[in-house]
Amino acid sequence: MADFYKTLGVPREASHDEIRKTFRKLARKYHPDTNSEKGAEEKFKEVSEAYETLSDPDKRKHYDEMLRLGAFDPRTGRPGQGGFQGFDPSMFQQGGGQAFQMGDFGDILSSLFGGAGQGGRRGGRATAQRGADLQADVTISFDDSLSGASVRVPVDSNGPCPSCHGSGAAPGTSPKICPECHGRGVMAQNQGPFAISVPCPRCHGNGTVIDSPCPTCHGAGVTRQTRRYAVKIPAGAKEGTKIRLKGKGEAGAAGGQPGDLYVVVHVEDSGLFERRGDDLTIEVPVTLAEAMLGATVHVPTPGGGKVSLKVPAGSSDGRTLRLRGKGAPRLKGGGNGDLLARLRLIVPTKLNKEQKRLAEELGKTEPDPRAARFGGI
Repeated sequence: MADFYKTLGVPREASHDEIRKTFRKLARKYHPDTNSEKGAEEKFKEVSEAYETLSDPDKRKHYDEMLRLGAFDPRTGRPGQGGFQGFDPSMFQQGGGQAFQMGDFGDILSSLFGGAGQGGRRGGRATAQRGADLQADVTISFDDSLSGASVRVPVDSNGPCPSCHGSGAAPGTSPKICPECHGRGVMAQNQGPFAISVPCPRCHGNGTVIDSPCPTCHGAGVTRQTRRYAVKIPAGAKEGTKIRLKGKGEAGAAGGQPGDLYVVVHVEDSGLFERRGDDLTIEVPVTLAEAMLGATVHVPTPGGGKVSLKVPAGSSDGRTLRLRGKGAPRLKGGGNGDLLARLRLIVPTKLNKEQKRLAEELGKTEPDPRAARFGGI
């Protein structure tokens, strides 16, 4: 028998908490589920055997006494100088080397590796699991994004079988207690000097078996279904806005809560307006005369209205004028953003005689615009 203190790397006067903490670190390091290196599984068995003895006050007391009497050499496991013949290391195991109940040893492994076995099982038995969240996409018009809308969204998801109502058993029957594990959902499996609990191979950890599966869902308890949900799109929704419908996602497992449905909003292009946050921009064409002399022009607003815009005299191409409160509704905080009117100067490409004469006369009165910038070139 090896030196259990050396195996765990703790002094012989180590406290129970020190031994427990050290084992947790070693078990996490060498557990076969997390370490596939050669020798890791054997090392895990060694530290598990050491912890099982040193964590039990009575077993540790006997073990320490054997060390004190020299009953065996901890380096070799053979009888030591004390000559205590007949010492049997299996005294530290129940049933002479058979699988023992590990007490808090099993609790430690459970906490280290998620507290659950495969498929979300705790102690091998299926536990309630929340269903997965789902996402659905919906496309609305630009005007609807500003005014709000109600739409119906189809969603394909798993739901309780309408025939068996989720039990998985044929109508008129019900699941029965598993005869192999007697409803526990787990079976003990020997792993060298200790035993671990594994999901029952008959019921796969559920604790129940179905003799007559439901013909609709074939025992699964769920079927693929298409549901249509009414979704209210708030005024001011923008591209990528997410709306959460609680409990409308995938059905939960083993009685767990369903997931949520997230509806992602996509907005069609306007053709007139461009959205920037809560503000809207629109390009407003103006003539040379309007830009030079100033003018009042009419500009469309979202929803089919219009507003008067005063163009200051001497406005240049690209100048942006702000119409406050004429933009998109704010999702948070209330009110509206602004409408930004960007002036676009329209230069005629063809002039009649009168327009040409007037342009020439105007040109004679204007200073050279390049003189100040380029000097006397």
